[in-house]
Amino acid sequence: MVRFVLDSNIILYLLGGRLAEPFPAGPYTISVISELELLVYPGLVPSEEQRVRAFLADIVVTELTQAIKSHAVDLRKRYGLKLPDVIVAAIALALDATLLTNDQRLLAVTEVSTQRLPLKAVS
Repeated sequence: MVRFVLDSNIILYLLGGRLAEPFPAGPYTISVISELELLVYPGLVPSEEQRVRAFLADIVVTELTQAIKSHAVDLRKRYGLKLPDVIVAAIALALDATLLTNDQRLLAVTEVSTQRLPLKAVS
């Protein structure tokens, strides 16, 4: 059973070495949306793209189901968030998992269990 859904920003912080603490223990998944966002992230140099592809090869990617779509529609209507964001939140809701994100708008979605991860201080 999945315990955590990783938002794209958390994955980028992880791959960039910016997280101050390790991920909490447990199985993880990402949304198909996050997979696509990571692969088309602007300005990725070849070494970064390699890290992204290695990460994606080792994690479960959750596709859209009817339940996820239904949750996404409800969340979009209620919060007015961008469609990619509500899909990520809807996956966490459908899987009864905690969404790891530092996106303030997603942290405010009360129907979804969320957790913010601290970042290293910028020097």
